[in-house]
Amino acid sequence: MVCLRCKMVVKEELSKLGYHYISVELGEAELIEKISIEHHEQLRIALLKSGLELMDDKKSILIQKIKNVIIDLVHNSEEPLTVNFSEYLSQKLNYDYTYLANLFSEVQGTTIEKFLIAHKIERVKELLVYNEFNLTEIAYRMHYSSVAHLSAQFKKVTGLTPSHFKQLKNKRRSMLDEI
Repeated sequence: MVCLRCKMVVKEELSKLGYHYISVELGEAELIEKISIEHHEQLRIALLKSGLELMDDKKSILIQKIKNVIIDLVHNSEEPLTVNFSEYLSQKLNYDYTYLANLFSEVQGTTIEKFLIAHKIERVKELLVYNEFNLTEIAYRMHYSSVAHLSAQFKKVTGLTPSHFKQLKNKRRSMLDEI
């Protein structure tokens, strides 16, 4: 679950089944009662209808938690990390980073680092499109050591420089205005 709507759907479906939850967070729900097998299946079907998946496999749940930590860090945190990312992830999930990295790569077919970078670049694109911040401010907000580092990583992922990406967006917008 990566959005408020997802959390609302889960809360609603749990309530329909008569369950009380302690919390519904990104990727997990903590219930007061133990869920019956019958209700578990009903919940699974109801969530599928809403485009959500109920995960039972401990590895899948851990993978989702890794993704949620990364998404939360990239999209919701403006504070720079006081430790390196691997240590941060280990502390958040209470697992050895090497285990997390190996599991993630095995299941997802990509590394945690590439997943993190992809999300950071997507967030940078959003910030460029919103046009609220200049590139220096974006680099700072996204915890890059410099604008040069951000630009190099952006170009490596997208094939474009941030400036060229922004020009394309502006050009497309002006073409739409002519219609």
